[in-house]
Amino acid sequence: MSLVELIAQADERGLAASGLACLDRCVPLLGGDDLVLRPLWASLADGSDWGPGLEKARGSLGAGAERDDRAGEAQALARRMLDAAPESREAADIRLWADACSVASLQIHRLLDPAEDAAPSVDSRREGGTEGMSPLVAAELRRQVTVLELLAEHGAAGLRRALDVSTEGRRVLRAVVSRRARGLG
Repeated sequence: MSLVELIAQADERGLAASGLACLDRCVPLLGGDDLVLRPLWASLADGSDWGPGLEKARGSLGAGAERDDRAGEAQALARRMLDAAPESREAADIRLWADACSVASLQIHRLLDPAEDAAPSVDSRREGGTEGMSPLVAAELRRQVTVLELLAEHGAAGLRRALDVSTEGRRVLRAVVSRRARGLG
């Protein structure tokens, strides 16, 4: 099943986890530590309001220095994901946000991947086209699919494993960002 189909079939918790996981993997671009989004993950697990955790995350994740390059564009996309997160997890709002986060996260990985991606846009990747996919984009696509499948199969019990998938992706992106900052990527 394509990523677009998985998003279309996901319930509210799955959509919230999908969007949050995309944002979580991109936290290194916003200068955040590994725990900054944990209150949001906890609210998904216990069903509580995520508004307070969202406001705290927005306040603690700085915009960083403006850059006029691919890394700056990636950083701006990550900030828009955070800024666009809905205050409540109502179905219509969270579906739009999760879908936008999916696109933004794939685009971020595409921008930061030293290898070129052959597709003209990330839309074909989300619809299942994988030919000529760059490694960083391929890994992000797999993570997005995995998170949605975990939540579809296991419900709230899949959140821990979804967080683990996100943590791994965050480590990868943090290494890519660090490498680029040192001029090695």
